[in-house]
Amino acid sequence: MIEPHAPAPPGAPPPWAGPARLPVRPGTGRFLVLAGVFVCAACGLVYELELVALAAYLIGDSVTQASVVLSVMVFAMGIGSLVAKRLRPCAAAGFGAIEAVLALVGGCSALALYAVFAWTGDWGGLWADGPRWLLVAFSLTIGLLIGAEIPLLMELIQRIRRQDAGGAVADLFAADYVGALVGGLAFPFLLLPLLGQLTSALITGAVNAVAGAVLVLGLFRRDLTRRARWLLVIANITVLGVLAAAAVLVDDFERAARQAVYGRDVRVALQTGLQEVVITGGTDGRPLDLFLDGRLRVSGRDERRYHEALVHPAMSGEQTRVLILGGGDGLALREVLRHPGVHRVDVVEVDPEVVRLARRDPPLSTLNGHAYDDDRVHVMTGDAFQWLRTAPRATYDVVLSDLPDPGITASTKLYSQEFYGLARRALTPTGRLAVHAGSVSSRPRVFWTVDTTLRAAGLRTARYSVRGTGGSGHTGARGSGFTGGPDRSAGPTRAPDDWGFILAGRGERPALRLRAGEGAPRLGTLT
Repeated sequence: MIEPHAPAPPGAPPPWAGPARLPVRPGTGRFLVLAGVFVCAACGLVYELELVALAAYLIGDSVTQASVVLSVMVFAMGIGSLVAKRLRPCAAAGFGAIEAVLALVGGCSALALYAVFAWTGDWGGLWADGPRWLLVAFSLTIGLLIGAEIPLLMELIQRIRRQDAGGAVADLFAADYVGALVGGLAFPFLLLPLLGQLTSALITGAVNAVAGAVLVLGLFRRDLTRRARWLLVIANITVLGVLAAAAVLVDDFERAARQAVYGRDVRVALQTGLQEVVITGGTDGRPLDLFLDGRLRVSGRDERRYHEALVHPAMSGEQTRVLILGGGDGLALREVLRHPGVHRVDVVEVDPEVVRLARRDPPLSTLNGHAYDDDRVHVMTGDAFQWLRTAPRATYDVVLSDLPDPGITASTKLYSQEFYGLARRALTPTGRLAVHAGSVSSRPRVFWTVDTTLRAAGLRTARYSVRGTGGSGHTGARGSGFTGGPDRSAGPTRAPDDWGFILAGRGERPALRLRAGEGAPRLGTLT
């Protein structure tokens, strides 16, 4: 609770015994404190972004996870500021202890979240929500520690040179906000691409510990008792030792955690600039599974049923020029190239690493029939939405939307009215657009929302669905309910057994010509 108190009368002595006994001039000391504020603020924001990114990857629904992390952390920062008032008489020692704890908790938070997800995610019961509760606990703890920094730093900077409260607050928050800017930019553009989520959190923790220790033990050591100095030295050495050991073992940890999540048949695991790509199986008769950011993108058990259902109904009619949005794995491309009337296929894929794997990974390239070796295929790297903005008008006879599931927050714009309006513009007057719209049985509202959006964009629609093989929920990994086939739902135990598709055209409602026969997927029309 905020304690009511009367303002101190002019000339009242400060709450500390006297000015700090510094080993440097006051101006230099003040600069060093502000530099410490800058570094600590940058580290704090990196912790925050790490939690948001890892939670969106492990739990899904990035909007919800970001809201939880930000709201809990801001609330906790306010509580931490109130609690830190009691530490003002021993501001130097308190700040040093807080930074050591913050470095340990923040640096190890990503490892702990990933470990709980990997090894307890299939326990069921309360453990099924373990990552969510741990996310809240880390957000609360880190927020409390970050909130406690500012009051203590205010005491320290005022001990160096007494100034009006407004000026001190302005200096302190200027350094804090600039540090937050640097940390916020460093995470997505430097730390994450070069080091990955786990290693970047560990290194940030080490930087945080060193900054706090240097500031307190180097600048304010004369304000500490001999015992306090030794305790801080031992605490920081211990924290740095733990973080260093974790950094050395992080590759082994990631391999073990990946096997716990995906099974022991992981062949390829790489972090591109956009996502994590994992391929399991594909050799010795085992079916190939392709995961993007933890969601099953391709299941070798039933991918053929999915891609035949997506491609072939749209290929009834003129098919000279075809555009595939997404589909970097080459499996939809394989089905398109089976039609002799195709003269050119343009593939727009956001992640060039997926295309590279589709070309060079032997099991995946065999599965897609070495489709990228065909001279009719032209690959463009880029976001499908942005690419459509500059696409030539009335060019394509067929457009295939083989994109992330509509239930994933990050793919929302790829199922918007604006997106379908751009796709309509790229179609010839008699062209067809095929869209995967998610599961009809488990998420009918999503499916019909996609249909409504297509019609709002000026397209006439025909709807159909295909059932999977029934075994797509289990992938040889733990019984986590990874969603089968290309339906990349985030829900862990809700793997659908069907896929819903929509065929759309600019003019009359497109006629559905559903293939029949042995081995063909069973397609059903929806009204």
